[in-house]
Order: sequence, then C-alpha cells, then structure tokens
Amino acid sequence: MKKITCLIVSCLLSTTYTFAQVAPAPSPAATVTQVVGTTKITIDYSRPALRGREIFGKLIPFDKVYRTGANASTKIETTGDITVQGKTLKAGKYAIMSIPTTTNWTIIFSKDLNVTEQNYSQSNDVLRVTARPQDVPTVESFTIDFSDIKDDAATLNISWEKTKVSLAIGVDNISAMETALAQKNNDASGAFQQAAEYMLAKGLDLNKALSLVDKSLALRENFRNNWIKAQILDKLGKPSEALGFALKAQTLGDGDGVYPFFKDAIEKGISDLKAKLPAAAPATTAPAKKKKS
Repeated sequence: MKKITCLIVSCLLSTTYTFAQVAPAPSPAATVTQVVGTTKITIDYSRPALRGREIFGKLIPFDKVYRTGANASTKIETTGDITVQGKTLKAGKYAIMSIPTTTNWTIIFSKDLNVTEQNYSQSNDVLRVTARPQDVPTVESFTIDFSDIKDDAATLNISWEKTKVSLAIGVDNISAMETALAQKNNDASGAFQQAAEYMLAKGLDLNKALSLVDKSLALRENFRNNWIKAQILDKLGKPSEALGFALKAQTLGDGDGVYPFFKDAIEKGISDLKAKLPAAAPATTAPAKKKKS
C-alpha cells in the first residue's frame, strides 16, 4: 500500500510541475538571421534529422500542408517590407507553412503564429508563393539558410533529405531609408515641439522656445507646432505673425484625430488675435505649407 501511495504521489508531481529540459531534443531549435540591405530577417525553427527515414512523399505526404520543420511552427520576422518570389511581404512576424509536391512547392506565410497541420486555415494566409524543388546531395538535418547575399537581395533555402527549395528575397533600400529618415524626423520634430511647449507653459525663455519650435516645424509640420508657435509669437508681442500660424494650425487640424481636443482653444485664440490687430490691417492668411524635399 505504501508503494502504491508513493507511486500516485510521484505521478501527481510529474503532471503538476513543468521541468526545464535536461536531455537533448530530437529536433533541436535553431535561429538564422540575415541582414539584407538595412532589413533584418530572422527565422526561428526546429531541425528534425533523417535518421534513415524516407521523408518527402512518405513521412511528409505530398500535396498536404506541412509545418516546414518540427515542433512549433517555423516563424519568420522581418523589420522591413520584403519581396518573396517578387511578391510583397509586409514587415512583421509570420509562420511559414508549405505544401510539398514532386514538381512544385507552395510556401505559405500565415498570420497565425500557432498554426499546425491540424488547425491550418487558408483564411490566415498573408502570402503564397511557389518554387520548384531541386535535387541535392543528402542533407541529414532539416536546414534553413540564406545564400547569394547582395545589398538588395538574397536567396532563402529550405533543405532536407535530397530536396532544396529556394526563394528569391528582395528589399527596397531606398524605401527603407526614406521610412527610417521620416521616422527619425518625426521623432526629432516631436522632441523639439515638446521642449518648446514646456518652455511656453512655464514662461521660460520665449526666444529659445521659438527657436525650438522652428526646428520642429522644419522637420515636420503639424497643427500642434504651428499652434505653439502662434502662442509664443503672441506672447512676444507679434499678434499679426501669430495669427498666420494659428490659422495654419486650424487648416492642418482638419482630419487630425487629436485636433478636436484643441479646436475650441485654437478658435478662441484666432478670435483674440484678430481683435488685437489694427482695424485697417490687411487680412492675414496662413503661411504656405513647405514643400517636402
């Protein structure tokens, strides 16, 4: 009876607690990362071994969805938009599934990161491409790697047994650089705007605040930095100039989701500024929006 009790307790403990793996996994995890141009591409997958088995067409049936590896789904993450076989894959993280055949493979990029052969749904596909399998010398462990690296292209290879499938990867470096620069400009513009707004609210050096908001405007115009500049100019005794920027803020606010929170204050500010101008003063219009270079 004592032995039975101990056995029951042992079984309960084994099902209650999760232990860290202490033995080698049959299909060990692997990660491959490649930077193409300025875009970082990372693939996390598991590497099953042949171990004398016949794989494609037997262990892995033809014409059926395959998780393209072992264990959890194989995942690809890209920091920028890429093309796969000439088709666009937006920046993000996806699971890679495939449908092997003797003459053509379909490679599937799914938004379902927990996808398996059993729960796969085509409705979660974000991209499908095809590639012809190539005959290669025996590859013992399932392998994903990159080759033919260029500054705007690379080849993604999936190899196992005597089969290799290669996908052409492309990146648009000009677009990636423009996006990165725009983001940096947006970040810097926001920082200068925030500093100018703080100095305005605290009544600190208004000329310094004006310099800061001008830097924000030079990088990216929006209704907020125009309105901040209008308020600074008003406090510096320049209502005519201030009115132009207040009107510009009103124009740029149209369609901005945040603008309604500032609408009443800006409209009142415009009315107050107009009241400060001499009656004979010509109407002030919003300054022309700078063209982006």
